[in-house]
Amino acid sequence: MTNRITQLFNIKYPIIQAGMIWNSGWRLASAASNSGVLGLIGAGSMYPDVLREHIQKCKKATDKPFGVNVPMLYPNIEEIMNIIVEEEVKIVFTSAGNPKIWTSWLQERGIKVVHVVSSVKFALKAQEAGVDAVVAEGFEAGGHNGRDETTTLTLIPMVKEQIQIPLIAAGGIATGKAMLATMILGADGVQVGSRFVASVESSAHDAFKKVVVDAKEGDTQLTLKELAPVRLIKNKFYDDIQALYSTGPTIEDLKTLLGRARAKKGMFEGELEEGELEIGQIAGLIHDIKPVSNIVQAMVQEFEDAKKKVSSL
Repeated sequence: MTNRITQLFNIKYPIIQAGMIWNSGWRLASAASNSGVLGLIGAGSMYPDVLREHIQKCKKATDKPFGVNVPMLYPNIEEIMNIIVEEEVKIVFTSAGNPKIWTSWLQERGIKVVHVVSSVKFALKAQEAGVDAVVAEGFEAGGHNGRDETTTLTLIPMVKEQIQIPLIAAGGIATGKAMLATMILGADGVQVGSRFVASVESSAHDAFKKVVVDAKEGDTQLTLKELAPVRLIKNKFYDDIQALYSTGPTIEDLKTLLGRARAKKGMFEGELEEGELEIGQIAGLIHDIKPVSNIVQAMVQEFEDAKKKVSSL
């Protein structure tokens, strides 16, 4: 399965394991890379020294390519980027910021740069900034999302029409059939998040993994658009947000309710009522917790089977 994405990252399959906060530590990233896809460490939930430790452990656990996902709103961004260079990580996925700020600096140091976008406008800005590829993420995705609520099925062909660099689809992709569908629409590869949350190697709390597996259609909702849109599993914290909205809150009111470390409390510590439980709509199709290698094998097999079925139509 050779194409622009497998060649760009020197991987077997055009699949990227998303670098998600509180879920994507070195165990998940190394297991993904060892399975033939690109594993990413999620730096957004790590202090600089913790990130360095995860990178070093990942290098010991795999001899395959892996990368780091860096939200550019990170307060220690310069220290983070310097650690990535010092530890000789060769792939960086950036998000939540202007790609012009770091792309050239990273590329001058031999690092491939991919930027995550949620619209055609931002895909074009990323291409102008010189990134090596873009991830176009539909609003089905878990965690923080774009404000326009553009679905993956709509977003991918619109972005493909406008850019020339490699395109990676994200949002609502957990199966080989979905992978094939987005690639038919123009994607060169896919980024998968929620399916890898429910893996043995994910650093998420077991209680959170079980909630993901038990989730049904309609159990997630995009909210807090005034701060940063985020898709959450509905729980007491989500209900508290909705109750606050009924009072016509200010942004400061919303920030006060959100507080600090909600995502850590929910996903990493397993506080299922007061925590922030970020997951994608596709959770309704995730029914078990499996090793990463099994997840990848199942996706690839389903992709190949679906491709044969489509060719016979």
